Amino acid sequence: MDLKTLFGLTVIPAGFVVGILTACLIKPIRDFYFVALIALAPLVDWHLDLNYSSRDWYRGTSRGFEISLLDIFAVSILISTLLAPRPGQSRRFWPASFGLMLLMFGYAAFNVAISDPRLFGMFELLRMFRGLILVLAVALFVRSDRELRLFILGMAILVLFESLLAVKQRYLEGLHRVPGTVIESNSLSVLLCTTVPVMVAAVGSKIPTPLKLLCVAAIPCAAVAEILTISRAGVIIMSLVLFGTMIAIVPYRINARNIALALVVVLGAGGLAAKSWKTLQARFHESTMEQEYGNKKNLGRGYYIRIAKAIAAEQFFGVGLNNWSYWVSNKYGPKLGYRFVPYKGTDHMPSDKVPETSNVDMAQAAPAHSLGALTLGELGIPGFILFILIWLRWFQMGFGFVIHRSSEAMQRMGVGLFFGFVGMFLQCLTEWVFRHHPLYIVIHCMLGVLMALYFAKKQKALEMAKQAAPAAVPVPDAQAQFGKPAFQPA
Repeated sequence: MDLKTLFGLTVIPAGFVVGILTACLIKPIRDFYFVALIALAPLVDWHLDLNYSSRDWYRGTSRGFEISLLDIFAVSILISTLLAPRPGQSRRFWPASFGLMLLMFGYAAFNVAISDPRLFGMFELLRMFRGLILVLAVALFVRSDRELRLFILGMAILVLFESLLAVKQRYLEGLHRVPGTVIESNSLSVLLCTTVPVMVAAVGSKIPTPLKLLCVAAIPCAAVAEILTISRAGVIIMSLVLFGTMIAIVPYRINARNIALALVVVLGAGGLAAKSWKTLQARFHESTMEQEYGNKKNLGRGYYIRIAKAIAAEQFFGVGLNNWSYWVSNKYGPKLGYRFVPYKGTDHMPSDKVPETSNVDMAQAAPAHSLGALTLGELGIPGFILFILIWLRWFQMGFGFVIHRSSEAMQRMGVGLFFGFVGMFLQCLTEWVFRHHPLYIVIHCMLGVLMALYFAKKQKALEMAKQAAPAAVPVPDAQAQFGKPAFQPA
């Protein structure tokens, strides 16, 4: 038995036991786990996780059975919240959209069972299960303004650390396109586009001044880091979500605070676009839309769409979860004229040398640079439909906070989360980074908070309807259905 297996059989189970016990018995420890879960999410691949049955040579979105320190935090938060809730908090709570996510997980499990090979799909299936645990833990934990402030603190630490590290990588280490801790510059761009709207919403919320100042500092730092990623789509998308968040949270009345917030966001977004214009102009000239989507001889983004269409035409259920690289390298790439080096099963590393006569830049195919194309190719038409329904549900949950203006932190943070999801979705039109391990954790933490806020908003609406209804007309009792109020002032 090797040391890694021994560690997995002893230390990791002990970590789960200790984490659950301490979170149940010591409430501040539970808070620490929650903040650490969010703040450390981008560092998960920096020696915070272990991979079993690792296939590092495979070009998929998951390359092994993963377990990490953050899983210990998530399970500890979930179990302790169920076994030892804070006074006045109910254990009973079914998060919105969780049923659709379970349906997607069930379909993905079916998809893996009928696919060949199954191993790569099982890697991704475990990650999906961990995502369900994570989102449920966060949704059950965030029940008051107090937990919401802890979420903001964790996000501010995350954004500031990644932004300052990006500056260090550029000016002290000399990297041209900075990756932060997430390995790839486009992934850092997506991370910033997803999290910065939360910082803008926090600045416009009623939170303690020190925490607000931390968020104020995070916004320009993130704008600088976004420039340093030199991501064409990223700079445009960040500018859009910054303006969108600001417009949605600033009240119509004019005062000094609103003017200051508007100036911070406008200067940040405007400076972002101005500073990066020359660099982005050079990158835009590297390839045109025609080259990206119309040229059928290169590996532009149109190639991924053509591959997805070819798969869907033959495979109603797709080639299998996380099997894109395997089947595109072995069958669908060569079928469309792209000469990849094929895989030789799941246990043997293929050659990584690109033949001189080949028209590809890597020996094996990369995951589709489009989350939609990747989902269609791997999970087929049923999986793609479920994928669309889930995202529409998430947008519906968040948009309700945008159309109803309020100064409450709950409403403002709902706006920030909505535009964070908009940023992630827009980026995933040309990337697959929703599945990238660090970003997968971050977006599921945000989703858990959105679920908690959505439930609180619905429950508040039920209580208001009950108060306004005539005594003779029975109104559903929110407490009878859901237990104690889910979201309470700290």
